[in-house]
Amino acid sequence: MPSSELPIIGKISPEVFQDYVYPNLGEKRPEVLVGPQSGVDIAITRVAPGTVMATTTDPVFIVPAYGWERAAWFAVHILASDAATSGLPPSLMTVDLNLPLSITTAEFEKLWTAFAHTCQQLGIAVISGHTARYEGCEYPMVGGATVMSIGPEDRYITTGMAEKGDMVLCTKGAAIEATGLFAATFPDYIRQHVGEDIWKQADALFDHMTVVEDARIAAEQGVRSDGVTAMHDATECGVIGGVYEIAEASNLGVVLQDDKIIVRPETQAICTLTGIDPLISISEGTLLLTVKPHAVDKVMAALAARHIDVSVIGEMRDASEGMWRERQGKRIPLEHPRIDPFWAAFGRLAQGGQA
Repeated sequence: MPSSELPIIGKISPEVFQDYVYPNLGEKRPEVLVGPQSGVDIAITRVAPGTVMATTTDPVFIVPAYGWERAAWFAVHILASDAATSGLPPSLMTVDLNLPLSITTAEFEKLWTAFAHTCQQLGIAVISGHTARYEGCEYPMVGGATVMSIGPEDRYITTGMAEKGDMVLCTKGAAIEATGLFAATFPDYIRQHVGEDIWKQADALFDHMTVVEDARIAAEQGVRSDGVTAMHDATECGVIGGVYEIAEASNLGVVLQDDKIIVRPETQAICTLTGIDPLISISEGTLLLTVKPHAVDKVMAALAARHIDVSVIGEMRDASEGMWRERQGKRIPLEHPRIDPFWAAFGRLAQGGQA
């Protein structure tokens, strides 16, 4: 029998996925080019000769305390960001809303109007769904959604398509989401302990918790042999977990240079306050890319032109070389964090405790 166990909180581990999910995926169909894989954001299905559809499914994450417009913006961008890492622009969405009994009609109108407006801004049409209120449903997880991107078969990429010699790039820096969510959810606590200026900087990161634009700009510079070979949204377990997942999905080794990862002052202040490591903390808004060496300057220049910070943080190697982290001249094995420290710290604050 498999020995892997479900995590206490957060996403299942690669071992649980391998033991329980991967062997049980229903019928095998020839049009499924890329099916479910641990650490891979999207699936790829051929829908016509030369045309594919990239799909991704995630929870609908709504936090009313952010205000309905801000909460809806974030929910849509979480959903669209993974689809954007395919290199194909998100265009369709199906939405299942399982709402708590406490939501009023007026609140639902604000939520859905803002949700649909954000979809429209991104060029996404909502094509089907389900909406209801039920006992036992509560914020922030109030359903799920699937986002689809359709485009040429030779233009998509996945987390598993990195190649030996590709350079690893990282946009915006580490723990973007952890920083933004702590600031937005516990403003008084953060102000009290790190000051008004740091709180304002951290709160402003909320509006950067998306990789839709990052991925679009990068893909426009060329994909596969022309440039970007893989993209991954650094969500749970952050930059370290995301780089590990790229290497694992691509069957490669990697050398990651910790000192090259951007850690913003506001991020460091809040992570120190809450006792979490920014490099392994949730970071929606941080795009990890593997890029052909000849295209690195072009990709970085295009991102910089849109005021998106980016740094080169590593290199993909042959699998035989293993996975490593380098920091201050020392090399240690690159291991998957398994559990994101953000959730426990967030839970302590939500219950009125100290971080």
